Amino acid sequence: MQIRRILVLTAVFAFVVGALPMAAQKNDNKNQPPKRSKAEQQDVDVTVAVVDRVGTAQMPAPADLALTWDFNHFTKGQEGQTYVPFTLTVDKTLASKQVAYYVRVVEKGAPLVAPAPDPKAKDAKEAAPARPNFPWERISFTQVPASGKMSRALVLKPGEYDAYFVIKEKYTAEVKDLAKQPLPKVAFLKRELSVPDFNTAELKMSSVILASTVEPLTAPLTPAQLEEAPYGVFGAMKIEPSPDGKFAKSGEFNLVFFVYGAGDAGAGKPNVTLDYSFYQKQGEGEKYFNKTAPQDLNGTTLPPDFSVAAGHQVPGMLSIPLASFPAGDYRLEIKVTDKVTNKTVTQSVSFTVNA
Repeated sequence: MQIRRILVLTAVFAFVVGALPMAAQKNDNKNQPPKRSKAEQQDVDVTVAVVDRVGTAQMPAPADLALTWDFNHFTKGQEGQTYVPFTLTVDKTLASKQVAYYVRVVEKGAPLVAPAPDPKAKDAKEAAPARPNFPWERISFTQVPASGKMSRALVLKPGEYDAYFVIKEKYTAEVKDLAKQPLPKVAFLKRELSVPDFNTAELKMSSVILASTVEPLTAPLTPAQLEEAPYGVFGAMKIEPSPDGKFAKSGEFNLVFFVYGAGDAGAGKPNVTLDYSFYQKQGEGEKYFNKTAPQDLNGTTLPPDFSVAAGHQVPGMLSIPLASFPAGDYRLEIKVTDKVTNKTVTQSVSFTVNA
């Protein structure tokens, strides 16, 4: 099968080198808290209290508004961390409304809240224990898109975590006696995360991002734009992830991923081959459909300044027309072969072609 368009690697060098702007990696709990109105501070107090109380079994998880996890991906971040963009679906009653969004990530087994005050302490300051410094914590105010789909990102060290999410309709004015008011309707979600480590010498692949579109970015996004569109930019590329892995027969199938741990074939260049094989699902089984020509990523095809020794990420990028694909369900097997170390790694993704 001929590939109509493979995104030119030299055009995405910045995409490979600088996949994560630093603005995407700042954790609010390490910065000075911003100035907030009294109503916004009450939003903060309520959302934080919901996680505290649910997580310590002082109250059941609110169930009056739906909040569901759609999907997430794992790619290598900076300073040994892993970048985790994700998408949530928010209750349709909150669509197009201003909300407070709060997320707290806790290591498995770590305290969710500060310990109880020490009754034997000499004074209140000594009695009050320090609040835990969570791996990731963020509060922001935003508008839920009309689609109900909200994308954000976490930046975490490899490990096992519990992530807590709260979304509530934003207060428009200060509530005089918050303690006497009934708990406002909130959307609550707890999600377990097992964050992989991409910093070893082992040959690995990031998550494969199936994309509705992958296009060059005409101008860099601002930190505020990047906050609300974590898939919107990886260096010089704009990625719109497919929400359901379904593609029109009249359109294109796009994907993006990264290869880590490739050996140095000399001058900092890898020598990696990517093979893409498509299988059509049939009942309980499947049959081979076709494959693309292998993609070679080496000193001949990569930009002159590319260097695995400098930490540049080896990109896998594919865009093919689907006109020759019969409507149905498919599995794509991606095989990465490192010719320097003679190691291979494979990963499969499923997708659907609609008539």
